[in-house]
Amino acid sequence: MQNSLPGNDKSIPQYPIASVDNALRLILLLGEHSEIRLTEASEYLGVASSTAHRLLAMLQYRGFVRQDPRTKVYQSGAALTNVAFSVLSRLDIRTQARPVLERLNKELEETVHLGMLEGSMIRFVDAIESQKTVRVSSRMGKSMLAHCTSTGRAILAELPDEEIFKLYPHEVLVQMTVNSISSRADLMNELEKVRHRGYATNKEESEEGVSSVSVAIKSISVTSRFAVNVAAPTGRMTAIRVKEIGTILKTVAEEIAVSLS
Repeated sequence: MQNSLPGNDKSIPQYPIASVDNALRLILLLGEHSEIRLTEASEYLGVASSTAHRLLAMLQYRGFVRQDPRTKVYQSGAALTNVAFSVLSRLDIRTQARPVLERLNKELEETVHLGMLEGSMIRFVDAIESQKTVRVSSRMGKSMLAHCTSTGRAILAELPDEEIFKLYPHEVLVQMTVNSISSRADLMNELEKVRHRGYATNKEESEEGVSSVSVAIKSISVTSRFAVNVAAPTGRMTAIRVKEIGTILKTVAEEIAVSLS
Protein backbone atom coordinates (compact mmCIF):
# COMPACT_ATOMS: atom_id res chain seq x y z
CA MET A 1 0.00 0.00 0.00
CA GLN A 2 1.35 3.38 -0.90
CA ASN A 3 1.68 5.83 1.95
CA SER A 4 0.02 8.69 0.10
CA LEU A 5 -2.21 11.47 1.31
CA PRO A 6 -5.19 12.36 -0.93
CA GLY A 7 -5.49 16.07 -1.40
CA ASN A 8 -1.80 16.71 -0.74
CA ASP A 9 -1.79 19.25 -3.55
CA LYS A 10 -3.31 21.67 -1.01
CA SER A 11 -1.29 23.54 1.58
CA ILE A 12 -1.04 21.95 5.04
CA PRO A 13 -3.18 23.70 7.71
CA GLN A 14 -1.31 26.06 10.01
CA TYR A 15 -2.09 23.95 13.06
CA PRO A 16 -2.37 20.35 11.86
CA ILE A 17 -3.67 17.68 14.25
CA ALA A 18 -1.88 14.46 13.42
CA SER A 19 -4.40 12.11 15.03
CA VAL A 20 -7.32 13.69 13.15
CA ASP A 21 -5.36 13.60 9.91
CA ASN A 22 -4.51 9.93 10.39
CA ALA A 23 -8.11 9.01 11.18
CA LEU A 24 -9.30 10.78 8.02
CA ARG A 25 -6.61 9.05 5.98
CA LEU A 26 -7.87 5.68 7.21
CA ILE A 27 -11.39 6.60 6.12
CA LEU A 28 -10.07 7.57 2.68
CA LEU A 29 -8.13 4.30 2.55
CA LEU A 30 -11.36 2.37 3.16
CA GLY A 31 -12.80 4.18 0.16
CA GLU A 32 -10.11 2.56 -2.00
CA HIS A 33 -10.06 -0.91 -0.43
CA SER A 34 -12.91 -3.14 0.67
CA GLU A 35 -11.02 -4.09 3.82
CA ILE A 36 -7.78 -3.30 5.65
CA ARG A 37 -5.75 -5.07 8.31
CA LEU A 38 -4.14 -3.53 11.35
CA THR A 39 -0.65 -4.10 9.93
CA GLU A 40 -1.67 -2.42 6.66
CA ALA A 41 -3.10 0.57 8.52
CA SER A 42 0.07 0.87 10.58
CA GLU A 43 2.29 0.70 7.50
CA TYR A 44 0.10 3.12 5.54
CA LEU A 45 0.20 5.75 8.28
CA GLY A 46 3.80 5.11 9.30
CA VAL A 47 2.86 4.67 12.94
CA ALA A 48 3.14 1.91 15.55
CA SER A 49 0.53 -0.86 15.51
CA SER A 50 -0.72 0.30 18.91
CA THR A 51 -1.38 3.80 17.52
CA ALA A 52 -3.17 2.45 14.45
CA HIS A 53 -5.24 0.18 16.70
CA ARG A 54 -6.36 3.13 18.85
CA LEU A 55 -7.38 5.10 15.76
CA LEU A 56 -9.35 2.18 14.35
CA ALA A 57 -10.95 1.54 17.74
CA MET A 58 -12.24 5.12 17.84
CA LEU A 59 -13.51 4.91 14.27
CA GLN A 60 -15.21 1.65 15.19
CA TYR A 61 -16.76 3.27 18.28
CA ARG A 62 -18.28 5.97 16.07
CA GLY A 63 -19.45 3.44 13.51
CA PHE A 64 -17.15 4.48 10.68
CA VAL A 65 -15.51 1.06 10.56
CA ARG A 66 -16.46 -2.41 11.69
CA GLN A 67 -14.24 -5.40 12.39
CA ASP A 68 -14.98 -8.84 11.05
CA PRO A 69 -14.99 -11.07 14.15
CA ARG A 70 -13.60 -14.01 12.19
CA THR A 71 -10.87 -12.49 10.01
CA LYS A 72 -10.22 -9.41 12.22
CA VAL A 73 -10.06 -7.18 9.12
CA TYR A 74 -11.63 -3.72 9.21
CA GLN A 75 -14.37 -2.73 6.75
CA SER A 76 -16.60 0.29 6.15
CA GLY A 77 -19.10 0.79 8.96
CA ALA A 78 -22.71 1.94 8.96
CA ALA A 79 -21.84 5.55 9.79
CA LEU A 80 -19.56 5.81 6.77
CA THR A 81 -22.14 4.36 4.39
CA ASN A 82 -24.85 6.55 5.92
CA VAL A 83 -22.77 9.64 5.21
CA ALA A 84 -22.28 8.48 1.64
CA PHE A 85 -26.00 7.74 1.35
CA SER A 86 -26.87 11.19 2.70
CA VAL A 87 -24.71 12.80 0.03
CA LEU A 88 -26.14 10.45 -2.55
CA SER A 89 -29.68 11.51 -1.71
CA ARG A 90 -28.83 14.90 -3.14
CA LEU A 91 -27.29 13.58 -6.33
CA ASP A 92 -29.08 14.38 -9.53
CA ILE A 93 -28.98 10.81 -10.81
CA ARG A 94 -31.90 9.73 -8.63
CA THR A 95 -33.99 12.60 -9.94
CA GLN A 96 -33.05 11.83 -13.53
CA ALA A 97 -33.50 8.08 -13.18
CA ARG A 98 -36.82 8.08 -11.32
CA PRO A 99 -39.14 8.64 -14.32
CA VAL A 100 -37.28 5.93 -16.25
CA LEU A 101 -37.58 3.52 -13.32
CA GLU A 102 -41.30 4.24 -13.06
CA ARG A 103 -41.78 3.50 -16.75
CA LEU A 104 -39.68 0.34 -16.50
CA ASN A 105 -41.67 -0.84 -13.48
CA LYS A 106 -44.94 -0.30 -15.32
CA GLU A 107 -43.73 -1.96 -18.52
CA LEU A 108 -42.22 -5.09 -16.94
CA GLU A 109 -44.49 -5.26 -13.87
CA GLU A 110 -41.52 -6.29 -11.73
CA THR A 111 -39.56 -4.62 -8.93
CA VAL A 112 -36.84 -2.25 -10.15
CA HIS A 113 -33.85 -0.84 -8.29
CA LEU A 114 -31.08 1.72 -8.71
CA GLY A 115 -27.88 0.54 -7.04
CA MET A 116 -24.54 2.15 -6.21
CA LEU A 117 -21.18 0.48 -5.67
CA GLU A 118 -19.55 1.31 -2.32
CA GLY A 119 -16.25 -0.54 -2.03
CA SER A 120 -17.15 -4.21 -2.36
CA MET A 121 -20.77 -3.57 -1.37
CA ILE A 122 -23.86 -2.52 -3.28
CA ARG A 123 -26.27 -0.05 -1.73
CA PHE A 124 -29.72 0.17 -3.27
CA VAL A 125 -30.56 3.87 -3.43
CA ASP A 126 -33.97 3.79 -5.11
CA ALA A 127 -36.64 1.17 -5.73
CA ILE A 128 -40.17 0.68 -7.04
CA GLU A 129 -41.93 -2.52 -6.08
CA SER A 130 -43.98 -4.66 -8.40
CA GLN A 131 -47.74 -4.55 -7.84
CA LYS A 132 -48.05 -8.31 -8.27
CA THR A 133 -49.06 -10.39 -5.27
CA VAL A 134 -45.92 -12.52 -5.51
CA ARG A 135 -43.05 -10.09 -5.92
CA VAL A 136 -39.56 -9.13 -4.81
CA SER A 137 -39.71 -6.61 -1.98
CA SER A 138 -37.85 -3.30 -2.11
CA ARG A 139 -34.22 -3.32 -1.03
CA MET A 140 -34.11 0.46 -0.78
CA GLY A 141 -31.37 1.53 1.63
CA LYS A 142 -29.97 -1.98 2.04
CA SER A 143 -26.38 -2.99 1.36
CA MET A 144 -25.31 -6.35 -0.03
CA LEU A 145 -22.09 -8.01 -1.13
CA ALA A 146 -21.48 -6.77 -4.67
CA HIS A 147 -20.19 -10.08 -6.03
CA CYS A 148 -23.41 -11.81 -4.92
CA THR A 149 -25.73 -9.44 -6.82
CA SER A 150 -26.35 -8.75 -10.48
CA THR A 151 -26.23 -5.02 -9.72
CA GLY A 152 -22.78 -5.35 -8.22
CA ARG A 153 -21.42 -7.51 -11.01
CA ALA A 154 -22.80 -5.18 -13.67
CA ILE A 155 -20.71 -2.37 -12.18
CA LEU A 156 -17.67 -4.51 -11.34
CA ALA A 157 -17.54 -5.61 -14.99
CA GLU A 158 -16.86 -1.97 -15.91
CA LEU A 159 -13.75 -1.82 -13.72
CA PRO A 160 -10.21 -2.80 -14.73
CA ASP A 161 -8.98 -6.11 -13.33
CA GLU A 162 -6.41 -4.36 -11.14
CA GLU A 163 -9.14 -2.47 -9.30
CA ILE A 164 -11.19 -5.64 -8.84
CA PHE A 165 -8.17 -7.36 -7.30
CA LYS A 166 -7.86 -4.46 -4.85
CA LEU A 167 -11.50 -4.82 -3.88
CA TYR A 168 -11.09 -8.59 -3.55
CA PRO A 169 -7.56 -9.25 -2.26
CA HIS A 170 -8.40 -12.82 -1.22
CA GLU A 171 -9.32 -15.82 -3.37
CA VAL A 172 -12.09 -17.08 -1.10
CA LEU A 173 -15.28 -14.97 -1.16
CA VAL A 174 -18.09 -14.86 1.36
CA GLN A 175 -21.37 -16.38 0.15
CA MET A 176 -24.86 -15.06 0.85
CA THR A 177 -26.52 -18.31 -0.29
CA VAL A 178 -25.26 -21.72 -1.41
CA ASN A 179 -25.56 -20.45 -4.99
CA SER A 180 -23.29 -17.43 -4.50
CA ILE A 181 -19.92 -17.16 -6.22
CA SER A 182 -17.35 -18.35 -3.69
CA SER A 183 -13.99 -17.58 -5.33
CA ARG A 184 -12.33 -14.62 -6.99
CA ALA A 185 -11.45 -16.79 -10.00
CA ASP A 186 -15.12 -17.61 -10.56
CA LEU A 187 -16.00 -13.95 -10.12
CA MET A 188 -13.50 -12.90 -12.79
CA ASN A 189 -14.90 -15.52 -15.17
CA GLU A 190 -18.44 -14.28 -14.54
CA LEU A 191 -17.43 -10.66 -15.13
CA GLU A 192 -16.04 -11.65 -18.54
CA LYS A 193 -19.46 -13.07 -19.42
CA VAL A 194 -21.11 -9.85 -18.25
CA ARG A 195 -18.82 -7.79 -20.48
CA HIS A 196 -19.60 -10.03 -23.43
CA ARG A 197 -23.40 -9.95 -23.20
CA GLY A 198 -23.74 -6.44 -21.73
CA TYR A 199 -25.79 -7.33 -18.66
CA ALA A 200 -25.38 -9.23 -15.41
CA THR A 201 -27.64 -11.92 -14.01
CA ASN A 202 -28.27 -13.40 -10.60
CA LYS A 203 -30.16 -16.60 -9.83
CA GLU A 204 -30.76 -17.03 -6.10
CA GLU A 205 -27.25 -15.84 -5.20
CA SER A 206 -28.28 -13.08 -2.79
CA GLU A 207 -31.64 -14.48 -1.71
CA GLU A 208 -33.36 -17.81 -2.29
CA GLY A 209 -36.22 -17.61 -4.76
CA VAL A 210 -35.06 -14.30 -6.24
CA SER A 211 -33.41 -13.69 -9.62
CA SER A 212 -32.41 -10.43 -11.26
CA VAL A 213 -30.86 -8.72 -14.27
CA SER A 214 -28.78 -5.53 -14.18
CA VAL A 215 -26.97 -3.12 -16.49
CA ALA A 216 -24.39 -0.50 -15.49
CA ILE A 217 -25.06 3.17 -16.16
CA LYS A 218 -22.07 4.52 -18.06
CA SER A 219 -21.85 8.28 -17.69
CA ILE A 220 -18.78 10.49 -17.46
CA SER A 221 -20.93 13.05 -15.64
CA VAL A 222 -21.34 10.86 -12.56
CA THR A 223 -18.24 9.76 -10.66
CA SER A 224 -20.12 7.23 -8.53
CA ARG A 225 -20.88 3.84 -10.02
CA PHE A 226 -24.52 2.97 -10.58
CA ALA A 227 -26.59 0.24 -12.21
CA VAL A 228 -30.27 -0.34 -12.88
CA ASN A 229 -31.81 -3.64 -11.82
CA VAL A 230 -34.96 -5.70 -12.39
CA ALA A 231 -35.72 -8.38 -9.78
CA ALA A 232 -38.42 -11.05 -9.85
CA PRO A 233 -39.28 -14.43 -8.35
CA THR A 234 -37.06 -17.06 -9.99
CA GLY A 235 -40.06 -18.86 -11.45
CA ARG A 236 -40.79 -15.87 -13.70
CA MET A 237 -37.18 -15.42 -14.81
CA THR A 238 -36.99 -17.85 -17.72
CA ALA A 239 -33.99 -17.74 -20.06
CA ILE A 240 -36.07 -15.93 -22.68
CA ARG A 241 -37.34 -13.43 -20.13
CA VAL A 242 -33.84 -12.75 -18.81
CA LYS A 243 -32.56 -11.98 -22.30
CA GLU A 244 -35.56 -9.76 -22.99
CA ILE A 245 -35.04 -7.78 -19.79
CA GLY A 246 -31.31 -7.50 -20.48
CA THR A 247 -32.00 -5.93 -23.87
CA ILE A 248 -34.50 -3.48 -22.37
CA LEU A 249 -32.14 -2.53 -19.56
CA LYS A 250 -29.34 -1.70 -21.99
CA THR A 251 -31.60 0.90 -23.58
CA VAL A 252 -32.80 2.16 -20.20
CA ALA A 253 -29.26 2.52 -18.81
CA GLU A 254 -28.18 4.44 -21.91
CA GLU A 255 -31.22 6.70 -21.60
CA ILE A 256 -30.35 7.55 -18.00
CA ALA A 257 -26.70 8.15 -18.96
CA VAL A 258 -27.71 10.54 -21.73
CA SER A 259 -30.00 12.47 -19.35
CA LEU A 260 -26.98 13.04 -17.07
CA SER A 261 -24.81 14.48 -19.84
